[in-house]
Amino acid sequence: MSLSFSVGDLTIQRVIEQETSFLPALDMFPGLTPEVLAENRGWLRQAKALDDADVLMLCFQSYIIKTPHHTILVDSCIGNEKQRPGRPKWHMKTDDTYLRGLAAAGISVADIDYVMCTHLHVDHVGWNTRLENGRWVPTFPKARYVFGRSEYDYWHEQNAKTPVPPFGDSVLPIVEAKKADIVGNDFAIGDHVRILPTPGHTPGHVAFAFGKGKDSAVCSGDLMHSPLQTRYPEFSPKFDVDPQQAAATRRNFLERYCDTDTLCCTAHFPSPSAGKIRRKGNAFTCEAMA
Repeated sequence: MSLSFSVGDLTIQRVIEQETSFLPALDMFPGLTPEVLAENRGWLRQAKALDDADVLMLCFQSYIIKTPHHTILVDSCIGNEKQRPGRPKWHMKTDDTYLRGLAAAGISVADIDYVMCTHLHVDHVGWNTRLENGRWVPTFPKARYVFGRSEYDYWHEQNAKTPVPPFGDSVLPIVEAKKADIVGNDFAIGDHVRILPTPGHTPGHVAFAFGKGKDSAVCSGDLMHSPLQTRYPEFSPKFDVDPQQAAATRRNFLERYCDTDTLCCTAHFPSPSAGKIRRKGNAFTCEAMA
């Protein structure tokens, strides 16, 4: 299980908070049939993407990308002491797994220059903040936190109607601390970091591309959750705000990076989670980096 990759002039490290069973495959993907699941069960289990009860196995992790100029953390996972009653594995966590993972990667919270969120779902913003004397404060004290404008506006509007806990405890405190950069799709950091709009899972979902002059690596966020979706890009999970748009975005993304040297760093595929996109018939596969 590789936790570190080198591509071009980038070093990429994974910090895993949980790698665990999530939802039954047939529940997660409304378009999936028992017959198609049966056809794919063997390779999915071999890839540790599906357990013996046909429950999907997902990894919840951050990627740390070191460019020649900055240390960037993409998607800050689940977090501790957060009220998540609908998700027992995430509710009021107090473990030190994530911070130990950072330390094992040789990273302190003060080393992070940017925290970049592909979108603002609960398992991608949790460690943006930590509880200190009853207040949510930025976990990464020196970092600028990058939120896509359309994504931020969408959740700000939702939160105004009905409180969205992850927005309230993991996004707004960053804005109030004046640590947020709410950016458009033209956002870039020097010549090494760019945004790739990938809407569908959420209205403002983005991927982040890294590399000088070419996309040496891309963090795909929740553009796809399971390797099953590389074989069947039309399968959108029930969480997608716009399943049709998500399916089109996913196929376009896979076409874009198919048979290139770009390392695709997925948010939730089982370890090692990162790989090269290759064509397989009318679909694709993500060839894992060992």
